Amino acid sequence: MTQTARSLTFKSPEDTAVFARQLGTYLRPGDVVLLEGPIGSGKTHFARNLIQSLMAEPEDVPSPTFTLVQAYDTPSGEIWHCDLYRLSAAEEVDELGLTDAFDTAICLVEWPDKLGPLAPQGALTLTFETDPNNIDFRRVTLSWTAPKWAEKLERTA
Repeated sequence: MTQTARSLTFKSPEDTAVFARQLGTYLRPGDVVLLEGPIGSGKTHFARNLIQSLMAEPEDVPSPTFTLVQAYDTPSGEIWHCDLYRLSAAEEVDELGLTDAFDTAICLVEWPDKLGPLAPQGALTLTFETDPNNIDFRRVTLSWTAPKWAEKLERTA
């Protein structure tokens, strides 16, 4: 499959939140979004806004840094928000039940490099970059191989 990429620029945290909410409206169980970038680049902010936009009754969405996985029931289906930063081996991903969730839930995965060979081939990858001269500025590069992402992303434009 051919990889496709697109870059977006967000000038404020609210711009990032708007894009997260837009993308969220098109996600369905079986969709996996991999969130890459250094600490403080906006991965959790993006995930939190996407999840809250899909909840029937918005609630607090804590970072799963210590729990590793937070699951939410929404009208769009179950959402798994995962932070794999603390994993030491890809084998631990199976213990979390994450590989099964890739097929049955909407999955948002921070630190996806920890998945190793278990990373789903059809995932959408968002790579967050910051600007050291402007803390609110974000460049997000979206990349994918699965054709479904082109259609979903076209709707968010």
